[in-house]
Amino acid sequence: MIIVHHLNNSRSQRILWLLEELDLEYQIKRYERDPQTMLAPASLLAIHPLGKSPVITDDDLTIAESGAIVEYLINRYSNARLVPDRDSKDYLRYIYWLHFAEGSAMSPLLMKLVFDKIEQSPMPFFVKPIARGIAQKVKTSFIQPQITRHLNYLETEISGTGWFAGSEFSAADIQMSFVLEASAARGGLNSTSHPKLMVWLQRIHAMPSYKRALEKGSAYKLLG
Repeated sequence: MIIVHHLNNSRSQRILWLLEELDLEYQIKRYERDPQTMLAPASLLAIHPLGKSPVITDDDLTIAESGAIVEYLINRYSNARLVPDRDSKDYLRYIYWLHFAEGSAMSPLLMKLVFDKIEQSPMPFFVKPIARGIAQKVKTSFIQPQITRHLNYLETEISGTGWFAGSEFSAADIQMSFVLEASAARGGLNSTSHPKLMVWLQRIHAMPSYKRALEKGSAYKLLG
């Protein structure tokens, strides 16, 4: 039996979505972030030494990292669903987006999250203007331009077919979902700046498998 070690408001939400799309049986073991630090609980360390999510167990296997989990589930259980033909150019795009999501795209979004927290964190009054000034400077001069560059690139790439890897929905779209939801939540993605990406978000959010995963995964604050 597949068990998803599911952390609230995390990348593991898209693993639930993939499992729903593949119509696989699975169980959810829930973990809650510390309300102060927003970090995963120490109990996840018993599943994987890094104590992060997503992690799945499947019989005697433990698999971490979103891309590795997606590839494992697709290769073992999909029967060629949600993946382009391996001899096609679309398959190369599929592999590219699987790795782009956690490689290039998430780095500036994570940096923005960190520097936002620096601005918002309590600190001695004499340090506050200096720390916040540095955080704002880094965000405006480097982080936000990088996020915008990535979003402009994605807007162009998706304009042909409306999906990331060819003319059909694939697991690459599932992998990219967290990136664009995070971008909409804190990276400036909106209908005015990137209308095609927002249409893509609306399409995936309307999918029955996505809605089922959301119901089973419970709170997912990236959407609000």
